[in-house]
This record gives sequence, C-alpha cells and structure tokens, in this order.
Amino acid sequence: MTAGNGVKITTWKAIKNAPYPAEGAGNQTFGFYSLVAAVLGGPLFLTLYFHLGFWIWLIIFVPVGVAIFLGFVYLSSRYSSPYNNKVELPRKKVEEYLTMKDATLEEYTGRKKIPMELFFESYFDGKIDLTGDALEILEARHDWASFEFCLGQAKFFLTQWIPETVWHSKKQDEDQVRDHYDRGDDFYAAFLGPSMVYTSGVISDPEKNETLEELQENKLKFVCEVMKFKAGERHLDIGCGWGTLVAHAAKHYGVDSTGITLGKNQTEFGNNRIKEYGVDEGQARILCMDYRDIPSRPRYHKITCLEMAEHVGVLHFQTFLNQVKDMLEDDGLFFLQIAGLRRTWQYEDFIWGLFMAKYIFPGADASCPLAWIINQLEVAGFEVFRTDTVGVHYSGTIYRWYQNWLKNKDSIIKSYGK
Repeated sequence: MTAGNGVKITTWKAIKNAPYPAEGAGNQTFGFYSLVAAVLGGPLFLTLYFHLGFWIWLIIFVPVGVAIFLGFVYLSSRYSSPYNNKVELPRKKVEEYLTMKDATLEEYTGRKKIPMELFFESYFDGKIDLTGDALEILEARHDWASFEFCLGQAKFFLTQWIPETVWHSKKQDEDQVRDHYDRGDDFYAAFLGPSMVYTSGVISDPEKNETLEELQENKLKFVCEVMKFKAGERHLDIGCGWGTLVAHAAKHYGVDSTGITLGKNQTEFGNNRIKEYGVDEGQARILCMDYRDIPSRPRYHKITCLEMAEHVGVLHFQTFLNQVKDMLEDDGLFFLQIAGLRRTWQYEDFIWGLFMAKYIFPGADASCPLAWIINQLEVAGFEVFRTDTVGVHYSGTIYRWYQNWLKNKDSIIKSYGK
C-alpha cells in the first residue's frame, strides 16, 4: 500500500513501519576532494602568504586543518539539500512536537527546525518535553529537526571520540563496559525481557506478530544451525553478554561452550543461567576477561562474536580478526554479527553515531560498511561463505524493547530516576 506521504510502505505484522522514511543529505552531496583541498590548502595559503617556512606549515597544519575540517562539515551538513525529496512530511509546527521549557530555545517555533544534538541534550537536561509518544515523534524527526554538526558534538569528537578510537586500551574498555553493562541487571531486564539478549532477534514470519522471546529464540536457533554445532565441539563466544547463547548451545547442542565478557554482573548472571539451564559447570562457563587475554590454546572449533567487535575499535580490527583466526581450528567456523553503516552515509548517521558513542555504546567505533568488514575478514585469511543483513529484524526487535520499556517505565524511574 501507499501512505499519505506518497511513499510505498508494507503492512507486515512483524514490524512497525516508519511513516516517513526520508533520505537526507550526505555523501551524495559531500565534496570530499573539496574538503581535502581546503584542509591542505588552508595552512599552505597562510604559509605562502606570510612567507613562512615548511616547518611552520607543519606546526600550523593540525590546528588550522582541524578548524577547517570542522567548519567544512558544519557548513556542508547545514546547507546541503536532501538527495531524496519524495517523502511528503506533515509540515507541522515544531511546537506540535516539542514543548520548550527554556527561554533560550523559544526561537525554535513554527517551521524553524531545532538541531538534533541541541534537542537531545536539552531533553536530557529537562529543557524540552515531548507532546506525545516518543517513537511517533522521532519517526517524524525530519519534520522538526535538522542534522547539522554542532559545537557540542565537535567538542566530543575531538576530545573523546578520536582519543578513544586511537587508544582503545584494556583499562579504557574495562571502564566503559563496566560503567555501561554493570549498571544493573534489572535495568536491562526491563526491556530485554527474560532472554537477556542484547542483539537483534530474528523474524521467522513477517505476517506473524511474534513476541520478543520468540524472536530471540529464533535468533539462537539460527546462530546454532548456521554454526553447525556438534556435541563435544569447543565453542567460544566473545562478548557473550549475559551468557544466553552459551547456555543455549551447551544445553541443546552439547558443545563445550565458553563465554567471555568484561562485565562483572554479566559474568555472575551468565554462570547462574548455565546452572538454571541444567548444564554441568564443566561443560559451559562465563569468564570475566578482556578478549585480548583469551588463551589461544586449545583451539576452538566454533567462535561466535555477536555485536562485540564494534568495541574492538577500527584501528585494532585486523589484529582482532587475526587473533580469532589463530584461535580457530583449521576447519573452524567464525560467526560475526556487527552493526554497520550504509555506504551512502548521511549526516544523520554521523549525528546519531556520535550520540550512540556518547550515551549508548561508548567505545564502539568499528561500525563500518559491509564491504569494509568483508575486506578485513578476507585480509585476515577467512573465506566468507554467507552474509545476512538483519536491519529489518533489528527494527522489529527494538520496537519490542520499546514496548517493554514503556511497560516497565515506572519501576525503572523508581530505581534509577529519569
């Protein structure tokens, strides 16, 4: 069917359809060569104009080049036109979506859109209220928000994102993971449900409104069948979370399963879950350690890594894959699930990426296009025999997380505040 905005949508029961699938400005309009010319040429112009030497050019290159880069991205993100204008937005006034509680934000009224970074920071500070359901309002975000690169995100990008991307030390990863995932098991259970799986489920039938538990059960079955688990095989799950896959694989497929996580709470929860599943502690276990400290011997027949590799870091990704390959038997299988980016990126992706790095998945900077991931795997010596894109499945999963969150909202606010 076709929605009132002129865009063809589906009517599947399995997912909630986004009513305004807008396509914003991004690499289709981004002048990469112009950026390179500006970053290199700006310092060079100053050097030649003031008759400075080569070494002075090198000294001023970093501060001037960074300033030009940020200015270029800001102007480009602010003034570039969307490359797809097929979507007919409601064109409502901003105040029909948001209630401004701070006088400094009152300029964003009528059709003057508020920058997304300013919106979510102000919302967290209690300066903005939503006029209705959060999901409905955010799905209409292109009607009231702009996706320009702002000062706050520029500061975060320079002072936190770049240093963390470069270093990714064990101490940094440990602090970030424990600060995030050891917040409280009840906090995560409020939206993850009994399965305690913090990755995408799998929709088995788009015409069926499956529960979150059914989606995650489908996911566990899918992973285990793709991996062709056999009784007695050694299985390693890197970044195992609360250990559900480890317990499931050991119980239903008879593998000797080891899960690795940096989370202390997850380690305790996972080992308790193994006992609850009736699996002998000699057959499955959750270990609290950094992935870099995993013993390489004995080798494993099967290794899984579901949405942990983002935390490895883009600069350490190849080293990580080489480590995995070294831990595998010669005919072993490696299952990698990773959150990626579309190659035709948009400024919205950049804004949300920095938001995720700051508030949702700190230190997870290795989300890259599929072609980059496959290239890294092949360079490490892996033969890629299957790829699956699970974006639609993730959409269905997150919607069910959202429903759980609303259902348990009061208890979470009572325990953790707003």
